[in-house]
Amino acid sequence: TAVERRLAQFRAARGSAAASSRPAEPPGKAAAPEAAERQRAAAASPGGSAEARPGEAAAAPAWARPLLLKVLLWAVLLALFAELELGLPYFVLSLLYWMYAGTRGPAERRPGELSAYSVFNPGCAAIAGTLTAEQLERELHYRPAAG
Repeated sequence: TAVERRLAQFRAARGSAAASSRPAEPPGKAAAPEAAERQRAAAASPGGSAEARPGEAAAAPAWARPLLLKVLLWAVLLALFAELELGLPYFVLSLLYWMYAGTRGPAERRPGELSAYSVFNPGCAAIAGTLTAEQLERELHYRPAAG
C-alpha cells in the first residue's frame, strides 16, 4: 500500500545517506564487522533466512541496558524502603549521591574543556555566552560595545 511504499523509500534514503556519510576505512576492517552482524541477524531471526537491512544494527534488548537496570533497581529499593517507612531518607540520600556522582573534578575533564565557573578555568577564562559585569554595565548605560 501507500504507507509501505513510503516506508521503503524512507529506508532506502536513510541507507544511502548513512552509506555516504561513513568515513573511508580499510576494507578488511569495515567488511568483517558488517558481515558478522548480518550473519548474527539472520541466525537470530525465525527460520534464519531474514534479509539483513543495510545500516541497521541489532539493538540491545531493553533489559540489557545499564541505565534501565539501575533505574529499576533504584525503584525496587525505593519500594522496599517505603515499606520499611524509610522511603524519604532513601530518596534524599539518593539525590545527594546523584549530585555527588554527577559532578566531575578537574582531572576528569577532557583536554580543552572549560568549567561553567570561570574561577576554575585557567586564567579565569569565561565560557561563551557568559554575562560579565562589564557587559551588564555597558547595556544598562546604553553604550556601544568596545572594540
